[in-house]
Amino acid sequence: MSAQCEITAKRAAGAPMNLFERWLTLWVALCIVAGVLLGQLFPSPFQALGRMEVAQVNIPVGLLIWVMIIPMLMKIDFGALHQVKSHWKGIGVTLFVNWAVKPFSMALLAWLFIRHLFAPYLPAEQLDSYVAGLIILAAAPCTAMVFVWSRLTGGDPYFTLSQVALNDAIMIFAFAPIVGLLLGLSAIIVPWDTLFTSVVLYIVIPVILAQLWRKLLLKRGQVAFDKVMVQLGHASIVALLATLVLLFAFQGEAIIQQPLIIALLAIPILIQVFFNSGLAYWLNRAVGEKHSVACPSALIGASNFFELAVAAAIALFGFQSGAALATVVGVLIEVPAMLLVVNIVNRSKVWYESGHPS
Repeated sequence: MSAQCEITAKRAAGAPMNLFERWLTLWVALCIVAGVLLGQLFPSPFQALGRMEVAQVNIPVGLLIWVMIIPMLMKIDFGALHQVKSHWKGIGVTLFVNWAVKPFSMALLAWLFIRHLFAPYLPAEQLDSYVAGLIILAAAPCTAMVFVWSRLTGGDPYFTLSQVALNDAIMIFAFAPIVGLLLGLSAIIVPWDTLFTSVVLYIVIPVILAQLWRKLLLKRGQVAFDKVMVQLGHASIVALLATLVLLFAFQGEAIIQQPLIIALLAIPILIQVFFNSGLAYWLNRAVGEKHSVACPSALIGASNFFELAVAAAIALFGFQSGAALATVVGVLIEVPAMLLVVNIVNRSKVWYESGHPS
């Protein structure tokens, strides 16, 4: 492993959850309240912001999402890709669960819960949109936050770094086709031009800009890089919270009329979190991978790159869509759900290692 990859991995392994990450659910809940209230009190300014579009892309939200996403992508070291061969079994499990199971299992859960079990309790005109949002959420594997979950389980930092880098590389090419395929199978009209525009705007361009900026900063030294990343991290938090306030300002009326919507959308998301993490954890044990590899492999399959999911849902279906709301519900339950998964894999370490004494 290169010296820079080693530094990145060690820093990822030792980075604790910051105040924002630890209380993410609380901040999102406060954004829900603030957004709903502001949307009801000042509807005209928010409607004006919603109309600021170019080629179906909302300019204020597009800028906020870039500020959210680019700092996350700057943490990824694509130089770690050559380490994939070190734990090829764990990488194989990660890729299988992330790309062959997770989006499709979520599509099945969305069909079961949204179109059938919960359909009488949800707005009929938004059912397709809710399904689409859940699919988009599942098609975007986690990036930066998985380093936090990995550290909390004693995960192998080099494996975590390599699997995140590989997932990001695959996402550039696989996100649009998988989302398009599953939306089509769900009988939802696929706006292919908008979908590919979203991929270019919210994956390709940010990845290129983030990696160029990363290289320029690292030329000035690790200290300079870390200092800028701290500042960008604060900006990213503000941008995320501002986007959520805007989103809930538009969603306020629907939430007031049917407050159970968020709880109903959370159920299939929670099921897929525990199903995919459990599947990845068990498969790693079955193929003989170490516990320190199984943990980050399971955790990346359970969590989501929710910044990208929110961006894509808004671009494809709009601020007021059920798709946008569904992706934000994923943000709302991310931390408590993942902390529970972390607890489970930590407590089951003895059982895991009894399967292969290595």
